[in-house]
Amino acid sequence: MRDLEPISHGACSGGPLCAAAAGRTRHAAKQFLHRHRHDTAYAAVVLKGSYVEAGDTGRHCVTEGDVIVHRDYESHLNRFGPNGAEVLVLPIAGNWNEPIFGQFDNPDYIVRLAERCPRRAVSALLSRLKARQPMFADWPDFLAADLIADSELCITQWAQRHQIHPGSVSRGFRQQFGLTPAGFRCAARAQRAVRAVAGSQIPLAEIALSAGFADQAHMGNAIRRLTGVSPTALRRRSRQLSEQLPMDDPCE
Repeated sequence: MRDLEPISHGACSGGPLCAAAAGRTRHAAKQFLHRHRHDTAYAAVVLKGSYVEAGDTGRHCVTEGDVIVHRDYESHLNRFGPNGAEVLVLPIAGNWNEPIFGQFDNPDYIVRLAERCPRRAVSALLSRLKARQPMFADWPDFLAADLIADSELCITQWAQRHQIHPGSVSRGFRQQFGLTPAGFRCAARAQRAVRAVAGSQIPLAEIALSAGFADQAHMGNAIRRLTGVSPTALRRRSRQLSEQLPMDDPCE
């Protein structure tokens, strides 16, 4: 990252896949970005303003000092507040097993560090990020959390248990997250499988069963739709990337 010039993400609203370019991004007041996917992992450090992000990990209301980590292939939409927002984007290499939502006490320090070495800035986030629990504002947040936790959750039964008409559940959830509860459940199942395939050597058939798929072929189709490659190729690529990670700091 040679410098931190403002980068607009406005183009993201026009398509499902967007590159997470390193640097500072500025978003206009009340800007809306439709649901989109980033194929590479990155951390978003909020420097100014506020926004609501609704995606594969739930709905997060963020403000200055908050950090959201987006892993490979995750999708989300963004609704920016009345003052817009300024966000520092830091690409992440390798698997991120730390909190996906937290707070950093000195965002300016991360900005200065990122100007010299983005990799060190990510390391600083890793060591000093304080995890935060998302604040559930309404029933769509609880439903999202339940869908993430249970790949076989029956949405109709969930609606009846919470005394909400199933049609209202579908419409209300889609308004907040950009897809139906059934679509969110499928996305959560695919994400769970991708993490397990890329981060372990567990047999694929066993992963398919534990992730809630009918069989290994069903899981393979879901992973191909999400990543563009087969589970075997995904595992091989993940292993190759891990082996290529530099042992020494390239910013020395």
